[in-house]
Amino acid sequence: MSAILFDRATVLPMTAAEGGVSTFEGAVGVEGNRVVLVSADPVRRDEFVAAHDDVRIIDCRGKLVMPGLINTHCHAAMTLQRSYADDITLMEWLNDYIWPFEARQTRDDVALGMTLGIVEMLLGGVTSFVDMYYHEDYCVDVVERLGIRAMLGCNYFDTNIVEALPQVEAAVRRAEGCDRIRIAVAPHAPYTVSRENLIRGKELADSLGLHFMTHLAETRDECRIIGEKYGLSPVKYLDSIGLLDERTIAAHCIWLDDDDVELLARRRVIVSHNPQSNMKISSGIAPVRKLLEAGAVVTVATDGPCSNNDLDMFEEMRSAAFLQKVSTGDALTLPAYETLKLATVNGARAMGCAEGELGVLKEGALADIIVIDLQKPHLQPIHHIVSNLVYCAKSSDVDTVMVDGRIVVEHREVKGVDLPELYRRVAEAVKRITAR
Repeated sequence: MSAILFDRATVLPMTAAEGGVSTFEGAVGVEGNRVVLVSADPVRRDEFVAAHDDVRIIDCRGKLVMPGLINTHCHAAMTLQRSYADDITLMEWLNDYIWPFEARQTRDDVALGMTLGIVEMLLGGVTSFVDMYYHEDYCVDVVERLGIRAMLGCNYFDTNIVEALPQVEAAVRRAEGCDRIRIAVAPHAPYTVSRENLIRGKELADSLGLHFMTHLAETRDECRIIGEKYGLSPVKYLDSIGLLDERTIAAHCIWLDDDDVELLARRRVIVSHNPQSNMKISSGIAPVRKLLEAGAVVTVATDGPCSNNDLDMFEEMRSAAFLQKVSTGDALTLPAYETLKLATVNGARAMGCAEGELGVLKEGALADIIVIDLQKPHLQPIHHIVSNLVYCAKSSDVDTVMVDGRIVVEHREVKGVDLPELYRRVAEAVKRITAR
């Protein structure tokens, strides 16, 4: 079995206990799709090399090796709408621009947008992502070809549920045999999908053993609509119809009262925090500190590339930390290491992985690894490497990316992708869609 050794690296395994040592100088060895060596011991390093005649050794001097980042909520195919409609209110954005644009897209357009989004994420150190969009069954092939790990959420409204729900089973069949891909059921939101159709989607997800995801408590308008109709907050409403559990991913979760926070924590819902999108559309600030103190599973994500307008998880971590500090008036809130856990360790929960299987560099874990070049002006000097990562690093600092034991980005080159040709095809698609 082929083996790869990340040698002479600064290693950040994301396994340290609170207050413990977070990095060490050493090596990470991969065999197949699993991490089999994480050690500072030169003897163990040499034993690994001796045991693998075909080992490839990657010199990581001046570089950091860590788990790949996990983006727990995005609409990757919306790269085609990047900067298409900015500086307007959410409802105007959706009704007058985004939904009409989407109505003119073909499934090939969606696959093309997904390709561009995945390339952007891979180059930014994202090895896993949770998506929510249309034609996800068709996009299974894109994910498989580009080598990233994904959970693809088949999005639906009341208006398209007849077409969308069969795509869930089609996607499950299409993803069979590829362990990197999972499928989910994804109603848009409680104000755009009826009670009956929300339950219908959850029942389908449960029958197939899938995750269930939706936008939740994103805006004051959503809270008003649900309150007027059901006399409950959006969180309590979804709980009242049995939709909240450990396989539910709830994006945004901004407008929460204390009971909502406690309920999300008790049900073990995965909360996906999207700070930059929330700021841009002026939706509000999620109470991340309250959620974490209550024991909720909080992750971080970019949202779509036309409400952000990128898929840069380094920017997102920095924004998440800074926004909580300023909104709480407490500079100690969401420190750097805890922020990094939202994008790695906690994010693994959204992917449906057992503890220690993803989001960490640990012997036996899946080999999703990124190498970050520390030899950059904005990353020097290094007083505290985790602070540098969260507060200073950029997606362009990612040098090499491995997913499931396979190198998919090396020296900032995405394997098997002709970038100029991709950009040309994207420009042609956008020109055709917007001309109609």
